[in-house]
Amino acid sequence: MPTALITGASSGLGLEFAKIHAAKGGDLILVARSGDKLEQLKTELINSHQVKVHIVVKDLGAPNAAQEVYDEVKKQNLRVDYLINNAGFGDFGLFVNTSWEKEQQMMQLNMIALSQLTKLFVKDMVERKSGKILNIASTASFQPGPTMAIYYATKAFVYYFSSALYNELKPYGISVTSFHPGPTKTGFQDAADMHSSRLLKLMPVPDALPVAKKGYAAMMKGKRTATPGLINNIFQISSKLTPWGIIIPVTRYLQGSEQVK
Repeated sequence: MPTALITGASSGLGLEFAKIHAAKGGDLILVARSGDKLEQLKTELINSHQVKVHIVVKDLGAPNAAQEVYDEVKKQNLRVDYLINNAGFGDFGLFVNTSWEKEQQMMQLNMIALSQLTKLFVKDMVERKSGKILNIASTASFQPGPTMAIYYATKAFVYYFSSALYNELKPYGISVTSFHPGPTKTGFQDAADMHSSRLLKLMPVPDALPVAKKGYAAMMKGKRTATPGLINNIFQISSKLTPWGIIIPVTRYLQGSEQVK
């Protein structure tokens, strides 16, 4: 069974991706900031599934962290067959009110680290003419998002970047899948301070496991893109058909009515 490298593996979707892959007998390279959580997960997966689990404690929001992860993997002579770029976070609030330092870290993690990890590991995949990449985008990637302007833009980047690579890498036997979950019970909403968002009060928020299963399955099938859930798919279609002059104010209403501070 191929080895999967998963970022943001200590919680949420990343943790569930790790459990899914281990249950299929696959070895793992788990990357996250929390060493304690990774050690705990490593022990659980080895005991439950008798797989090999390597951990790399790294904050991918820091510059050049992606290169350091790659160097560590190569140092241990490990092979990455599946790359699951899951790590990411958001922030809630009007752009004029939010922290630029936090937004820089968000862009570093959501876009730069994801791109750099892909750049580094895909070269090995091209040489082998095999590999799978799963990049976690979001339903936020389908339109601009007032009160989460930077986050929505980073996820649009992931969507377009992944779709382009799907075309570039397909002749080499490598699939690139962009996965677009909506709100999910992962702790993301708490970290982004989205408690005032109307969207979360109106939409059902599924558990992480069933969402991760759909993302993993889409990767295994080599799909270019996948969006789990009926409501999310309706949202995706409507964002394509509805003029932005309508959909942006609607998105603003659903996200909340924060004012300039």
